[in-house]
Formats: sequence, structure tokens, C-alpha cells
Amino acid sequence: MRIFFSVGEPSGDLHAANLVKHLRQKQPGIECVGYGGPKMADAGCHLLYDLTQLAVMFLAGALRNLKKFLGLIREADRYFASHRVDAVVLIDFSGFNWWMARKAKKHGIPVFYYGVPQMWAWAPWRIGKLRRLVDHVLCKLPFEVDWFSKRGCRATYIGHPYFDQLFNQEYDEPFIESHRSSSGRTLLLLPGSRDMEVEKHLGMMLEASNRLQTRHLGLKVLVACYNQKHLQTAKHLAAEKECDVDCFVDRTPELMRVADLCLACSGSVSLELLFHRKPTVIVYKIKRLEMLLQSIFLRCKYITLVNLIASRDIRRTRFRVYRPEDPGPNPAPMPEFLTRRDCPDRLARTLDNWLQDPARLQRNIDQLDSIAEQYVSPGATARAAEYLLAHVEFPNTRDGDRTAA
Repeated sequence: MRIFFSVGEPSGDLHAANLVKHLRQKQPGIECVGYGGPKMADAGCHLLYDLTQLAVMFLAGALRNLKKFLGLIREADRYFASHRVDAVVLIDFSGFNWWMARKAKKHGIPVFYYGVPQMWAWAPWRIGKLRRLVDHVLCKLPFEVDWFSKRGCRATYIGHPYFDQLFNQEYDEPFIESHRSSSGRTLLLLPGSRDMEVEKHLGMMLEASNRLQTRHLGLKVLVACYNQKHLQTAKHLAAEKECDVDCFVDRTPELMRVADLCLACSGSVSLELLFHRKPTVIVYKIKRLEMLLQSIFLRCKYITLVNLIASRDIRRTRFRVYRPEDPGPNPAPMPEFLTRRDCPDRLARTLDNWLQDPARLQRNIDQLDSIAEQYVSPGATARAAEYLLAHVEFPNTRDGDRTAA
């Protein structure tokens, strides 16, 4: 029994590694092979290539690695032709994985997409490609099942595997106790995990925190840094802007426990903040052209996963995203700003509303708690493994290995 994985993002490497562990526990004789990252290798997957080292965000990066990508696609094609493969599992990394799905279908191998591209957000015309190339869609977000099912895809909701990691998280309790504020509130800044995100957001966040500290004496501000490079950047910027902040690296889970409210860059971090029920303002800065493109192509009204999960209808009805100063009858749980300019005043004003009104802050915590009670639970990885094993026919009815495996 052999399952081939294709995983290109570091976050996907973690989710795939956990899936490999569950599959091997449930089916000890299973062989996991393919493209992935170091965590998958540690979990017992035989890597043909570490694809995570080619993870790119922009077209220029993809073009620089085009020759390598094409070579890996050809290598997978040869592997499918010469080995029995019972299923192919794709995780994120859609640009490359569409080609992997094509090669798998060419050889009659069933394809499972675990963490499907967010077609409900943009480029929904890709749904035809998904129907044609993918047999099973394993959905991380609750509203995705209805969206994909209505468009002819075999979709199943399993939950978000990120929550499995969070429920197993261990904390340094002495560190948490030593950094709790006894004199006032604590604000946590989360500028992102990528260099580009830190460059775009940290200065604006620090300026917003400065404004808040002048209004709220005793407000403690902490900065969660992803690595040492970001830590040095944060310390330098804080000194330059004369900000009274404490910066830490590799302490994000503990800092979230300490914080009373947060200011974060948009991303999967919002799920972790939901897990901890932390009132949070979300910001993401984009360029002028990107702002124009999103106004045309973005099909959902929020950019934050928590807001999308909480929304009864994710469709955008106007050519702009949610603004906290115009919340409407059902305000989103995490006020968000998609902006092309620094907006420290607006960020500070939104956070200030919570700091000045404890009852409003508590209502937001209660709102997050209600959402978490419905959607935050462990078991997504186990459900994905059970689904895979239940929907893959063993042994494969095609020819056996055409080489000695």
C-alpha cells in the first residue's frame, strides 16, 4: 500500500507529517513517499525531493525555479509509471500541484486534495479543473463543503489540522507568569513570519502602540518575532521610534496567553488567536496594483479566516472589504484592515475602543468563545487519515509495480 504526497509549503509539511504519522499508526504496512519537507521525512515519509525549499510567493520566484519544477513533474510521472501508487495526496501549493494531479490522473491514480485552493476567495473558474483532476476534496473550513459540493465536487469537512497542533501545544508556565502585567493591559504585536510581512507591518504596529501608550498609562506592549533576524529588526525599529516594547523570539504561544488584546498581520495566526479567545485587530498592507486587483477579483468579504468562519454568507456584496468603522448589523469578530498605506491611527483607534470599554472587550471575548465552541476542536488529522483509508481501494487494480519496489 503506497500513498504519494506532494507538499510545498512549510505549514503543509507540518500537516502532512502529522497525517503520515496517523496513517502509519492505523495501517502499519503503509508506505508514504513523495515531495515534502523535513517534518514529513522525520515522520517516516520517503522524500524524493524536499519541495519546501522551493516555496515561493511571487511569479518571479516561480520563474526562477521553473526548470526545477518541470523536472520534478517529469520525475513524478516516471515514478507513477513504474511503481504502484494507490493514492496521491496534495496539500496546498496549487500551482505545482495541478500538474501533479494531471500526472496522477493520467495513470489512473485517485487524487485527494487536503487543504484545497481557496477558489471561493478568488479565481472561482478553476473549479472545472478541480472537478476534472481531483477525486476527493478534504475541507479545512466549514463553509467550504457547501461551496464545493454545489459545484459538483466530492467534498468532506474534516476540520483544520492547525487545531490539532494547538491542542497539543506545551507552554512555559513560569515564563507566562513572569510576564503577566499586574498594573494594566498587555498588547501583543504579531507582524508576521515572512521578512516582507515584517517590513510592511512592524513599523505601523509600533506607531499604533505608541499612540495607545500615551492614552493608557501602564499598557504593556510585547512583540512576537518569528526568528532572530526579525528580533533584531524589531529592536532596531523600536529604538528608532522610541517605543517602550519588549521583543521575544520563539515565544508566540506564551505571549498569546499573556496578552489581553492583539494586533496581527493577516494569516493563519488568526486561528491561533481564536483558539486563545484573544480580541484582535488584523492588518495587511498591499501595493496600489494589488489593491486594484483585489477590488476586482476578491470574491469574499473578509481576508481573515476567523471572520470567514463566523460569517453566514462569505460573499462580498460591495467592491471593498469590511471596515471596522462601518461594521453593519453583524460586526466581524476580528476587525480587519486591508490597506495600501500605513494606518496607525485607525489601528490605534480600533484597539482603543476595547481599552476604554471593558464591557465591549468582554463582548468580543464572548463572541470568539462562541465561535471557538463550534469550530475549534482537535481530530482533523485523524479524520483525514480515516477518510483516506476508507476511500482508497487496496490492493490497486492496476498493474503491480513494474519495477522491483
